[in-house]
Amino acid sequence: MKATDVMVSKVITTHPRALVSEVATLLIDNDISALPVVDEEGRVVGVISEADLMRREEIGTEKRRPWWLEAMTPGAKLAKEFAHSHGKRVEELMSRELISASEDASLGEIASLLEKHRIKRVPILKDGRLVGIVSRSNLVQALAAAGSKVITSAEKDRMIRADIITQLADKKWTDFGDRNVVVVDGVVHLWGLVGSSEERKALTALAENVPGVAGVHDEMIPAY
Repeated sequence: MKATDVMVSKVITTHPRALVSEVATLLIDNDISALPVVDEEGRVVGVISEADLMRREEIGTEKRRPWWLEAMTPGAKLAKEFAHSHGKRVEELMSRELISASEDASLGEIASLLEKHRIKRVPILKDGRLVGIVSRSNLVQALAAAGSKVITSAEKDRMIRADIITQLADKKWTDFGDRNVVVVDGVVHLWGLVGSSEERKALTALAENVPGVAGVHDEMIPAY
């Protein structure tokens, strides 16, 4: 399987001049821990995460040292810490070291990046532009869906998944999207919270009626 088979394509992003308070709201409202930072030309220029917001002057968590220890601390480090605790714009806090992958990257390559750099997600780029994101949870979902099977029809699975995602985009009665769908050997695995039993039945029916689907595994969690 490749990044394109499991990636979330509707990625919530921010921009360099966005306010830190706006980013905090986005993280909370969408239950995510980081945001890619995208410039006006659509290029990913950095990432801002919860970790970047931990040491803030507004909530009294900025770093404080005894005067003698501060005197021994390099100026560049003190300046960086000050920007993190007092900066008002994303560009003042974000990490500019971008770890990314292509759509054709294997899940093994993605896993290696996550492990090597101790990060939780990898932006997926095409011609320098953001087209998706793969997180640790996406890999766990793929593992659970694959089990011990050998994937023999990846292209067919990719087409089935694309068909389901296209249909979901038109349905106003559900928030399900590409982060909730994994297809392995023609079997569709549906993940995530559903708001009602009716929505659950409708999602199952939608997947069952897509050409080529061999079965549907209901991995959904009721929120009703």
